[in-house]
Amino acid sequence: MGDGMALSTSENNRAYYDEFSRSYERERSAGYHALVDDMEVDAVRDLAAGKRVLEAGCGTGLVLAKLADVAREAHGFDLSPGMVQRARARGLSVALGSVTQVPFRDESFDFVCSFKVLAHVPHITDALVELARVTRPGGLLALEFYNPWSLRYAAKRIAGPGQIGEGRTEADVYTRWDTPFTIPKL
Repeated sequence: MGDGMALSTSENNRAYYDEFSRSYERERSAGYHALVDDMEVDAVRDLAAGKRVLEAGCGTGLVLAKLADVAREAHGFDLSPGMVQRARARGLSVALGSVTQVPFRDESFDFVCSFKVLAHVPHITDALVELARVTRPGGLLALEFYNPWSLRYAAKRIAGPGQIGEGRTEADVYTRWDTPFTIPKL
């Protein structure tokens, strides 16, 4: 997993998302978050069709459930036991795990995707190596990064961190912003 900072960040992220799992879906059925989830699914639906799919950081399974409708087989994993519990309650195949230590065998998936996750990983290269490891030769990866030149970044800077639970805000989780020029270098 790397140095002590990664472990402490991982533990902090796990606690953050366990807290967030209780309210995660409250605002996800309509508005901005539902729009983003639908856009992500629309962007990858054809890539997932008929494939063995993995969603890294699947949360409560909102996106994974939609991909499971078109995939031959769909699996997910998440760092948070609370998120995993909610995804399993949907009937999804979900494991507990980290993007820096993916809990699946080498070359297991035709298509690997991750949304809203990699922005919260300090050791991004470790995560990318792991996601590539579980992707079959010729397989595809669809990975979302947060862009500091985006409207989302501007909105976060103006509005500040949002509340996610009792005494927790978005500022309590590590967040990285990678420009389109830095991502290919990763």
